[in-house]
Amino acid sequence: MAESTNHQEKGNLLVSKISKISLDGPIRLILASQSPRRREILDMMGLSNRYNVTFSPLDEEALQEELSKSEITPTEYSKTLARSKAYALVEAIQKDGEEKTHSTTFVLGSDTIVDKDGVILEKPKSKENAAEMLTKLSGNWHEVHTGVALYKINHEREGDDVIELVSNYTDTARVKFSTLTNDDIASYIETGEPMDKAGSYGIQGIGGQFVETITGDFFAVMGLPMHSLSKAFAKALN
Repeated sequence: MAESTNHQEKGNLLVSKISKISLDGPIRLILASQSPRRREILDMMGLSNRYNVTFSPLDEEALQEELSKSEITPTEYSKTLARSKAYALVEAIQKDGEEKTHSTTFVLGSDTIVDKDGVILEKPKSKENAAEMLTKLSGNWHEVHTGVALYKINHEREGDDVIELVSNYTDTARVKFSTLTNDDIASYIETGEPMDKAGSYGIQGIGGQFVETITGDFFAVMGLPMHSLSKAFAKALN
């Protein structure tokens, strides 16, 4: 008879470690984004009422302009923006000098872009710009890249805090649009939904009607790749 053992392998997903994160416990999480979609995904992961939301002080437009002048790839672009958003908030936390009531703070940054044949499609600047983007996507495949950055701040009671970038990557999904008519595009733009969305559509909303096929993580298109982020959290909490 095989010898029984009480040894239990550590979980490699966040679901096994959710209780470690709380608003008033030793480990806290701050989302460096005010995106409702990202908050919704964190809530679905079981983190509802376990994290704070703080707007990143990063001058995002200035960085986007700087990156657009370089030969950076779309995947590196989203990864860099995510890291920069998170680190700007890390710096702000350090300057704030708040009382150290937590032993560890995790800061999560993210950025989502649409990539059509190597051309980055950010949020539209006008209705005309949104129509141009949707026309390009109509009937075609495109990629959605969501960059993720997770910083860990170990708060030392004496001396400087220890800051570590524990995860920084890009999760990519491929999306196929159906063929859209001019009326489809104009009617969608009039709903207002595309105006604050990368690529001028929201897969979790009305724009989901345009999607014929998706390969990869649906949640990456929505704003945060749930599966890979769950693994990154679990690894950081081990």
